[in-house]
Amino acid sequence: MTLPIDPAAIDPDDIGEAQATLEMDHDEAVAHVREVFTDAGMGVPVEFSPSELLNEKVDADRDPYHVLGACNPAIADRALDATDGKLGALMPCNVVVWEEEPGVQRVYHVSIMRIARLVGMAPDDEEMADIVAETGAIVDEAFENLG
Repeated sequence: MTLPIDPAAIDPDDIGEAQATLEMDHDEAVAHVREVFTDAGMGVPVEFSPSELLNEKVDADRDPYHVLGACNPAIADRALDATDGKLGALMPCNVVVWEEEPGVQRVYHVSIMRIARLVGMAPDDEEMADIVAETGAIVDEAFENLG
């Protein structure tokens, strides 16, 4: 299979990549990220710990890793309409928190809105550009407030 785009040529800004390091315990970091994203305008209706699941099911011995499924319902509704429902396959907008070492957590996010446009799931039009800008502003605010 040939990929339609060269992953090595993708600029992190093209996919809305954002990262931060938090010096705190893992559970404290998850709670902090949840609070900051909620304050910025994204609720967290879905969350789970792949590390707990994998450690239990396949004895993976993974360090703490938590996924927060963030969502702004009004923007999600517009994005579903703008993509004829296709964007739902990528929802919610995940924010990941993993332990790099005890007391040091990495927070990571990529923009599903930008990725959807990049791979042709979403139109490259003014409505989608507004959605990308609005979600980008919320994520930027959240990352600025992670501290």
